[in-house]
Amino acid sequence: MSQQQRMPWIVGVSGASGTPFAAAVLRGLLAAGESVDLVVSRASRLTLLDETGIAYRDAHWREDLAGWLARGADGKPDTFDVDVSGVRHWAAGDLAAGPSSGSYPAKGMLIVPASTACVAGVALGLSKDLLQRAASVTLKERRTLVVAVRETPLNGQTLKHLVALDEAGAIVLPASPGFYAGATHIQDLVDFVAGRVLDAAGVPHQLYRRWKGELGGGSGG
Repeated sequence: MSQQQRMPWIVGVSGASGTPFAAAVLRGLLAAGESVDLVVSRASRLTLLDETGIAYRDAHWREDLAGWLARGADGKPDTFDVDVSGVRHWAAGDLAAGPSSGSYPAKGMLIVPASTACVAGVALGLSKDLLQRAASVTLKERRTLVVAVRETPLNGQTLKHLVALDEAGAIVLPASPGFYAGATHIQDLVDFVAGRVLDAAGVPHQLYRRWKGELGGGSGG
């Protein structure tokens, strides 16, 4: 695919716990043949290091990303075989990056996971880093913005910020797994949330068993 034809999904990873959700969304996008522009915030790199032991570095992002996406939600390495050639990395502090402009072609943006600080920054239009700036651009250009907030409990101020995002056109999608799909492993629960994010973006996937209107359908029968 030529550079002129490329129309990526921007994926922003903020500092909330839940890096396996981001990994599952990225794998799902790549499996669907989608191009990805990736922004990993500075705070999220600390979370990623804590949750996986992987240090995500701008200078070695391909190697670090491949190791991250290969890891299962249970922490086992080499669980998945992922080709990251469809990913373009942008440093979180690069406010001159492509996604900072509305003229940069993109299908939309997925923030997975979204911390309450990230939610506040986007709702208030602060644009303190590339992740927040790209989200603001996505809203102003009326493109799809999915905000997978991962925090509990939520205080009143955060709830107001989420309402503001909804009113601005974003899809607020709490990282809340469902259990009717017959989950037996932690990866199943992670994939359910990732699948709902991809559903909101209109990206086809087979990450979870869909409800078919039959009670007990997820029990393996």
